Amino acid sequence: MELEKEMNVKKENPSLVGMFTSPGLQFERIKGNPKIWVPLIIITILYTVGTTLMALSMDADTLIGTGIPEDQGDLIIGFTKVMMAVMGLFIPIFGVLISSVIQLIIAKIANAAVTFKQLFSMNTYIMMIGAIGLLLNMAIRFGIGGNPEIYITSLAGLLNSEKAGVFGSIEVFGIWGVILTALGLHRTAQFSKGLAWTIAIAIFLLQIGFGLIGTLLQGAPKL
Repeated sequence: MELEKEMNVKKENPSLVGMFTSPGLQFERIKGNPKIWVPLIIITILYTVGTTLMALSMDADTLIGTGIPEDQGDLIIGFTKVMMAVMGLFIPIFGVLISSVIQLIIAKIANAAVTFKQLFSMNTYIMMIGAIGLLLNMAIRFGIGGNPEIYITSLAGLLNSEKAGVFGSIEVFGIWGVILTALGLHRTAQFSKGLAWTIAIAIFLLQIGFGLIGTLLQGAPKL
């Protein structure tokens, strides 16, 4: 009976929507039947729409506040909007690729029986959470205005901070992604729970560290 159940799980395709409702089941399906191209295309589309909304939500005042001369605001804002929209095409593939390579190296060290395709598929499906988070936050920012770099669902957004900083790194969808990363590394990559959570938390702390560095750089005196 258990063998039959496992074979049925292997035959079924993982679901992007299922990452919100039954992530554990999706990770089991990814382990037996990793899918890449269709989910990656869907997530790339979502990220492109999200970054486009982010670009449209930006204004010259935001850039001028970071030290850009006012007379160059229109030129800079136009270039920045185009670049941000284009970034949506590359963020998913590079994000998934880098995460998968790092995890594969750790898997080799830990002697975990997981393939690069399984890791790539797992990280692609996990990125669905970030894609929805980006799309939701940028749709809200586009509607109500404000700094698009600050997610409404982050601690910075809750505190009405003017800059993202460290508080911007503490965000609902980001934490959700960390939890799913730990679960995925355990279910799909067959890492121990301790190792899976250590990697996931290390990634989260690294994000907070980058936020802290950004805050320090923004507060540095201008030369």
